[in-house]
Amino acid sequence: MSITPLMPVYPRCGVRPVRGEHCHLVDENGTRYLDFASGIAVNLLGHSHEGLIGAIQRQAATLMHVSNLYGSPQGEELAQRLVDLTFADTVFFTNSGAEAVECSIKTARRYHFAKGRSEKHNLITFSNAFHGRTMATISATDQAKLRDGFAPLLTGFTVVEFNDLEAALAAIDENTAGFLLEPIQGEGGIRPATQEFISGLRAACDEHDLMLVFDEVQCGVARTGTLYAYEQYGVEPDILATAKGIGGGFPMGACLATEKAAAGMVIGTHGSTFGGNPLAMAAGQAVFDVVANEEFLASVRSKGERLRAALEQMIPNHDHLFESVRGVGLMLGVRMKTDSRAFVNYLRTKGLLTVSAGDNVMRVLPPLNIEEEHIREFVETLSAAAAEYEVPAAAA
Repeated sequence: MSITPLMPVYPRCGVRPVRGEHCHLVDENGTRYLDFASGIAVNLLGHSHEGLIGAIQRQAATLMHVSNLYGSPQGEELAQRLVDLTFADTVFFTNSGAEAVECSIKTARRYHFAKGRSEKHNLITFSNAFHGRTMATISATDQAKLRDGFAPLLTGFTVVEFNDLEAALAAIDENTAGFLLEPIQGEGGIRPATQEFISGLRAACDEHDLMLVFDEVQCGVARTGTLYAYEQYGVEPDILATAKGIGGGFPMGACLATEKAAAGMVIGTHGSTFGGNPLAMAAGQAVFDVVANEEFLASVRSKGERLRAALEQMIPNHDHLFESVRGVGLMLGVRMKTDSRAFVNYLRTKGLLTVSAGDNVMRVLPPLNIEEEHIREFVETLSAAAAEYEVPAAAA
């Protein structure tokens, strides 16, 4: 038998972590790595946060799972907290970002169905987006690497160019249910939407009674320096998918919606065996205990500014490799002049963990509770590695 016990769908590298210590990972050989990938924006409190660990331990010893056929004091409490902190009036808890986006798609379609407009089932989505790996979420993209081999894909999605408001408005027709987008694209290369684009989509939704659906799986939960990125645009969505950092490393997500948007989500329309389990709710509460206050959010913004400034100061010393820095808060990307994936692989040999993205970008997604010493360690290690890096001949 030649296939590996773990289905070989990931190009797994040689880093094999067995322990985490705040902003560092330690592998089975004792090698330490500075983790500025954070499980791709998941471990927002690092790898050994006492509050998060304690909350999970206490809840695991009390009650881990019950059916959603029963009342959920734990789910009700976290849902109310999210309602109080955001635009939303109601919450459905999931186990992942893809599930949260799936619920968001269903909520948007069901809104129109409940109004007797079942023909309005099409969501306008955007180029280079990443919404997950389910059949619906890959159908919502235009990326061949996600879609190839999985035909027939689901209908009901029209892809237009990201940040092109004119194209988005031109795509509206009698079958349009709304727009689905990441306000800041993550996998697509840390590409923020423009204010004009977001404001224009909101205005179109208001004019045509459409749903504005934000995928904040990667950019949400304090990552950009506000609790959710939509706040920075002064525009509220109707529906929002959140996950990754919301559990601090514990698998969970959520679909947030206004009362209007969730009008069609009645008994029997959706469900989840594990979604909203007490253990996940304890993790979520512990995360929000830390991040849901202005002092912490301000610290994310200031650390993001310091990290960006340090990177921008470093770039001229290695301008054969680096082009520019983009992003918001501690969701940053360095656009490269050479293959970002090859460089990210090289950085692992220097004890530095980052993650590549589209548009030849190296993503920089550290834990949100990094200290000044971690910023210095990152930039110094990155600069030293860049000085030694030999661009592969094929990429030169």
